[in-house]
Amino acid sequence: MPPELRERYFVEANGGLAFRNEVRRAVIFGRNDLLQDPPISRVDLLISRNTLMYFEHASQQRILANFAFSLNRRGFLMLGKAEALHSRTHLFEAFDLKRRIFVKNPSLESDLRLPRLPQRPPEAVEEPQHGALREASFDQAPIAQLVVDRNGRVSSVNYAARAAFGLKTSDVGRPLNELEISYRPLELRSLIEQVQTERRVISNKEVEWAPPGGRPRQLDVQVSPLTDSAGRHAGVSIAFADVSRYHVLAGELEQARRDLETAYEELQSTVEELETTNEELQSTNEELETTNEELQSTNEELETMNEELQSTNEELEAMNDELRDRTDEALIANAFLSSILSSVEQAVIVVDSELRITKWSRAASELWGLREEEVEDQHLLNLDIGVRVAELREPIRRVLAGSEQEPVRLEGHNRRGQAVRCEVGFTQLRSHLDELQGVILVMTAEKAEV
Repeated sequence: MPPELRERYFVEANGGLAFRNEVRRAVIFGRNDLLQDPPISRVDLLISRNTLMYFEHASQQRILANFAFSLNRRGFLMLGKAEALHSRTHLFEAFDLKRRIFVKNPSLESDLRLPRLPQRPPEAVEEPQHGALREASFDQAPIAQLVVDRNGRVSSVNYAARAAFGLKTSDVGRPLNELEISYRPLELRSLIEQVQTERRVISNKEVEWAPPGGRPRQLDVQVSPLTDSAGRHAGVSIAFADVSRYHVLAGELEQARRDLETAYEELQSTVEELETTNEELQSTNEELETTNEELQSTNEELETMNEELQSTNEELEAMNDELRDRTDEALIANAFLSSILSSVEQAVIVVDSELRITKWSRAASELWGLREEEVEDQHLLNLDIGVRVAELREPIRRVLAGSEQEPVRLEGHNRRGQAVRCEVGFTQLRSHLDELQGVILVMTAEKAEV
């Protein structure tokens, strides 16, 4: 790229280049229903690659009319290689058939006046009922919220906040410092001062709160600055999100982890017993071969050797039955382990000491879009799952070295492309002999605020 273009349109960021804000603001992404939504006007170029082929004839005519209405006089329309217009409509003229480029027919512009939605003037004042509707929506919000103005007085309190903290509508207009909620469940006054000074959102996670006559709960408290139309500080919004359910899930996950360890120990014991049985079976097979050789070399002892062979065959059948029982037990143990991994809501990934994946739960497949058979025996750090797995190298190494490791937070996106914030917990995987065999990663993902 020429240096003058880099200087004009890009800025350095994180060791690379990023578009300048004025360029990013010039690009708009949006969703538009080709049949139902009003067309966008004053467009110079429309690109619709292999789209019309999925609509019936009547719908195609409607879409083409919308395209023609959207384009400026002599605007261009580019279609896919599987589509053409010369036999469908007179709204466009061929410009370059080889490249499927058409130009709007200017002589038909007067026939394309489609009704437009009324636009609200910028200076129009919001109708009173819209304000009442917004106020009703705020009051019925599922999360407890209250608004404090720049003077420290309570401006609004929704129903959830009144029910949770014993507030009343008469508290609206009172100074926040006079209310119990200003210091319980946490000190809000200092947080509000910090938000007013720094003009940024401040969050406190998992705040313990014991309501009178109720069981203890955990709250995520977020204090956000509010500004008026002129960009001046107008107050703060305080939201209380009840996250007690996630603590219960964490306890259930811990119990499931312990059950998983127990099941794994039982499975390991069964595998060892199976190996012993295989060795005994191999030894028996060797004895059988020796007996057969003796039978072939000594015809005089045929009757005696046949009796011995029959006895050996009976022992072999008994051992085969025992081996079959052991195999069934191993299959049941494997099915039980898979059932546990499938029932855990969080994504569970098990890696060995070489960071190769040995287990991949169904929740991990749902979150990252990769099936277990696709990632088994793959190196964890070689996966492309929407988050920077390279940041997990050192935490996993510390766990393999026997150290404790705090959960790691990663930013990324899930298999649907949605932005998520992922918290990764680490647990040592030990055998029944207390040998460190790998690491269990438990990933909890939540949608990130845009």
